[in-house]
Amino acid sequence: MPFLQLTVDLGRRDPEAFEETLFALGASAVTLLDAADDPVLEPGPGETPLWPTVRIRSLFEAGVDPAALEAALRAAGLGALPPLQFETVADRAWEREWLKDFHPMRFGRRLWVCPGGLPAGEDGAVRVELDPGLAFGTGTHPTTAMCLVWLDELAGDGTLAGARLIDYGCGSGILAVAALKLGADCVIAVDIDAQALLATRENADRNGVLDRVQTTAEPPAGAATANLIVANILAGPLTELAPTLAALLAPGGRLALSGLLEDQAAAVAAAYAAWFDIGVHATRDGWALLSGCRRANLAP
Repeated sequence: MPFLQLTVDLGRRDPEAFEETLFALGASAVTLLDAADDPVLEPGPGETPLWPTVRIRSLFEAGVDPAALEAALRAAGLGALPPLQFETVADRAWEREWLKDFHPMRFGRRLWVCPGGLPAGEDGAVRVELDPGLAFGTGTHPTTAMCLVWLDELAGDGTLAGARLIDYGCGSGILAVAALKLGADCVIAVDIDAQALLATRENADRNGVLDRVQTTAEPPAGAATANLIVANILAGPLTELAPTLAALLAPGGRLALSGLLEDQAAAVAAAYAAWFDIGVHATRDGWALLSGCRRANLAP
């Protein structure tokens, strides 16, 4: 069944009243979009920021009359309305729509990330089947890509074999699953988002490694829990987590930090310098990955 889609460029107006009104008028879905390709890089604690200019898009059943919908919006007390763009769109499995542009991707020497059902392409490849669901992380973002390459490098030099790894901020579980398929023994996947923990378990099950993954919303208890940690979050949380991650990593253990911009790398590295020999390991499209080794001569 087709749908009637309504798109409105709100500029800098607060979208909340529009969103509530559209749902009250029978919208089956309302989505807020960036109207001008302005990134929101690092929200403060408790903030849910939007872009400087916002586009709102809603779906209605095909039988809804556009003229009647426009009249109802004008009568809703929203002020002067921006131009309304109506179009008819075909029914699709919207939650899977991203798959049409998601193709097998290679990271490092032999690691491939693929949506379910697509071939990996090379003999000897380590293949991760991925469906992120509602959680962040497909491998397409530079921060995730650099972490995947880092894991592939550790597999290549033998460091990953039999390792106990913590994936802090696991998102879709892509890094946890990749680490296990590349040779890690077990992974503790940590995230405060319940959708992320669900996606991690589902992707681990899809790849046959669920029995070696523990998902949790809390940091593991006890010191020196892991000999590898990867954390793909943001610069602010990474800085705050320095003592926690230092306590969790065994002496000589390896650490990768991503989710930070190149100009944030020095400040984040400084936060870890008391416990780690650490520096920039890779950069991509303005983002940086820090890698370090836990020193044995200092306690957190």
